[in-house]
Amino acid sequence: MDTIETVGTLAGTRDIPDRGARAAAIYRAILDAIVEHRLPPRTKLSEDEIGTAFGVSRTIVRSALQALAHQHMVVIEKNRGAFVAAPTVEEAREVFEARRTLEAAIARRAAERTVPADIGRLERHLAEEAEALRRGDRPRAIQLSGLFHLGIAEIARQRVMERFLRELVSRASLVIALYGRSGASACGNTEHEAILQALARHDADRAGAAMLAHLTHIEQDLDLAPAEARPVDLAAVLRQR
Repeated sequence: MDTIETVGTLAGTRDIPDRGARAAAIYRAILDAIVEHRLPPRTKLSEDEIGTAFGVSRTIVRSALQALAHQHMVVIEKNRGAFVAAPTVEEAREVFEARRTLEAAIARRAAERTVPADIGRLERHLAEEAEALRRGDRPRAIQLSGLFHLGIAEIARQRVMERFLRELVSRASLVIALYGRSGASACGNTEHEAILQALARHDADRAGAAMLAHLTHIEQDLDLAPAEARPVDLAAVLRQR
């Protein structure tokens, strides 16, 4: 938690093999475009177009797309190629239902086990998150939000729960990026502070309740109405990096 990493830490760039910086750059460009709503759900991600835009082979593009697919940001369909993922309303609600169940328990356990050094790390994390929100850097705010929740799981020292949560946070990041209506969807910084205060006081009941209220608030802020399909100039979008 001392070194704040990007959302790729949740499940993505660590899975890119030794294709190096070029695959990572493509991964990041596509991820940012999805989070910033420049690539809407169901957009076709042509390996040829992406390769031309970055001046790389299809093999390198494929590495980046596979990492994004592992993170559930992209789906790869046999004989059709890669597309920006489009979670259904039912899937989105299931993700948040699972998060509420899991994270309430994690927050309670973390409150029992936290030490001053843990609180200090989370405080520094929230300062960086607040700065991202101040700058209007929504992609970074969403990334930091997910990592805050994973940081609490680390404090709880529940490794099995943490592995499950890592995937749920990754899926929720896509849902929030696609369907969030306001800054609250970026995982409100003030609500994170309330959770942190409960952890610092070793108040397990309050920590669990604050986490439940927080995740419910995020879900309520989602606009899960189907988005109207529109054509996308993939090369032009990826040049905006």
